[in-house]
Amino acid sequence: MWVSMRRLLPLTLIGLAAGIGLGLLVGWALWPVEYTNTSPAELRQDYANDYVLMVAASYWVEGDVQAARDRLALLDADEPSRPLVELTERLIAEGGRPTDIRMLARLADRLGAATAEMAPYLGETQ
Repeated sequence: MWVSMRRLLPLTLIGLAAGIGLGLLVGWALWPVEYTNTSPAELRQDYANDYVLMVAASYWVEGDVQAARDRLALLDADEPSRPLVELTERLIAEGGRPTDIRMLARLADRLGAATAEMAPYLGETQ
């Protein structure tokens, strides 16, 4: 009985290690999950913040408020300016980069969603 247990344990460990290795190989290298055409609403919060900042930067360059509104609606269809206002106020409170805050505040103002906290950043231009 002890002889068979001594043989069974190493074989079990080898089989377990091989199974884990094969699973990682298949899942990470051969057939990894690929996300395509994912909605911005599905983004993790830090990526959603980057997305809002990119929308504001795009508006800063292009000046197309409708395109910015449409892009923000992909994050929050009911209230497109909500993610913009939340990020702007968070950056103001945390002492974020003034250039970023100005871009965000300018877009919020154009969308009619500017708050009192944003007022100091609306008078400056770059």
